[in-house]
Amino acid sequence: MTEDYRNTIFNEDCSIGLDRIPDHSIDLVMMDPPYELDTNGGGAFGSDVKQYHSELTPISKGITDELLDKIVSKMKQINLYVWCNKNQIYQYLRYFEDRGGCTMDMLTWHKTNPVPTCGNKYLSDTEYCLFFREKGVKLYGSYDTKHKYYVSSLNTNDKRMYDHPTIKPLEFVKALVGNSLPPKDTEYVPIVLDPFMGSGTTAVAAKQLGYDYVGFEIVEDYCKTARQRIAATSIPGDATTAPVVKGIEAWGVTF
Repeated sequence: MTEDYRNTIFNEDCSIGLDRIPDHSIDLVMMDPPYELDTNGGGAFGSDVKQYHSELTPISKGITDELLDKIVSKMKQINLYVWCNKNQIYQYLRYFEDRGGCTMDMLTWHKTNPVPTCGNKYLSDTEYCLFFREKGVKLYGSYDTKHKYYVSSLNTNDKRMYDHPTIKPLEFVKALVGNSLPPKDTEYVPIVLDPFMGSGTTAVAAKQLGYDYVGFEIVEDYCKTARQRIAATSIPGDATTAPVVKGIEAWGVTF
């Protein structure tokens, strides 16, 4: 198998496309699979909430253990972030506990202006990102990047710009990727796999940090968006690279 899959986003179902990737070749997986959406008890809060649910329902299918098996087989060692909702936490805990030898951290994104779906439940103001790694997998990063929670408003500008209902904050994703891969050197460039690439946030983060990426996105429009974002992303050291500026609410600190 050649390396021609690197720095490519394939417009296909990852359950098929992952066969392109050699086993034990991926350094890190960052993925945001479709959530198992539970709209019960959300209450009626008008057209905004109805639109929110209608956007999510077509992509709310969850993920099977069989697909997790295939994703895990591509990694050199388990080194994986997975976004999920509350109802899916047990599935991932059980899966990786059964494999043995993994440690877990629960990272969270707290939204200061969540969609008001709270008729008979708490607000959906927190999203969970579970981090699993095998013994011996090193965590890099620094004090500034290793906070377990990130606080910000809903990234409505990104949603509008990239037309994706569940886009995650680039700054948070970029920090997680940087924490879990060694600094780039001239001999080997680590590669990040995102089986559910969406609008391309993982690929943008990888490129900005100097890593390679590979991803799959089954929805053609999202795939086109992701490729356009990558084409517009500057590489490290490029004079056109814009500085990363933190918002006033980030990493659990408010000013």
